[in-house]
Amino acid sequence: MPNGDNWQSDVLRDLNGGAASAQGAQPGAGAQPPAGAGAPAPGTPGPAPHPQQAHVPPQTQNAPYPHTPQPPQAQARPSAGPGGPAGAARPRTPDSRPVVEKDLVAAGLKPRHGESLTARALRAVRRTVSSSAAREVARSTATAEVLQQAVTTGRQIAVTSIRGGAGKTTVAALLGTTYAHYRHDPTLLIEADPALGSLPLRLGAQSLRWTTGDVAGIVEPQMSLLDVTGYLVQLPDNAWLLPGSQGQIGAMLDLRSYEKVMVSLRRYFGVTVVDCETLPAEVARVALSAAQARVLVAPATLEGVASTYAVLEWVRGLPRHVIAGTIVVLTETAPHTGLDLDAATAKLTATGAGVHVLPYDRHLAAGGTIRTELLAHATRQSATQLAADVFQLSQKRR
Repeated sequence: MPNGDNWQSDVLRDLNGGAASAQGAQPGAGAQPPAGAGAPAPGTPGPAPHPQQAHVPPQTQNAPYPHTPQPPQAQARPSAGPGGPAGAARPRTPDSRPVVEKDLVAAGLKPRHGESLTARALRAVRRTVSSSAAREVARSTATAEVLQQAVTTGRQIAVTSIRGGAGKTTVAALLGTTYAHYRHDPTLLIEADPALGSLPLRLGAQSLRWTTGDVAGIVEPQMSLLDVTGYLVQLPDNAWLLPGSQGQIGAMLDLRSYEKVMVSLRRYFGVTVVDCETLPAEVARVALSAAQARVLVAPATLEGVASTYAVLEWVRGLPRHVIAGTIVVLTETAPHTGLDLDAATAKLTATGAGVHVLPYDRHLAAGGTIRTELLAHATRQSATQLAADVFQLSQKRR
């Protein structure tokens, strides 16, 4: 597939033509659900994604939503799989594993709305009696225009943190679903944190099969988008997920495998969001240096701000574009953090990085699958604006 200015047309042509040819070659394969099935994404609804979705080859049996038709078991073929030469040894197909064991699913409580009923009612009244609704629509329209900008090569956005529990995976999931909702080209979410990462659970995946390490040994330059998506988990709004592990302790992702996957898959997707390991892991440092934009997630606490400031001071010693292309996200993990957010923001922005605050949200704090229709209004606005600002930064770095 060419990497020129018209690469998005090539991607969409692959989606259209690939699906038709695959249905002709495999009459028993099920069709994919229409784009947008599932929960709506943050922000004001954007344009509908392209009506044709990539047909998932029989290798993938990990459709993340119950209504997605399940293709039949992959049969032995003379080729080595998608893009493989005839007669070559076929790579071992890993067994599909559930994201959450069945006996644990029942332990999850019914998800709560991100804000109380009273808060929602008060906001509705304020919008009715004031002129804020028109300003909000205008702001949402401007943000959507930024998110829908065309790209000549795929943008890579790396999300990491200094410590666990900061909300790194939550931010990565919000960014990925926002890009998938607004953009016409495919969006990829990669989990480069194989140590029992929770990105598949946050995105609503039901089962996993191929991992980042597996795909690194399979992907070839001559593969089409149709071939590649056979090893990915399909999500709503033309988004795809490549998990880092199958939820097993001891899974490793080496630097060479990560680099091969990122270089090979970049040309198929308009935006790739990488959920990295926490710093200073080697893969995380490489992901940050190779990405066009970086998101550093920290809890909105005194300790979180102090640690983040120390890291940003170190980043300032790197080439100027690194700190200029970095945004810090302070996540409020409790209703009252005891932190002066204005003072913390001023301290962090003095380093040259941007700062966003992700407000406390009961739905996000409860864990589990993110259902964007249950997010608080302030959370949706914050996530959408963050996605737009990060995307703009990624456009400045070629």
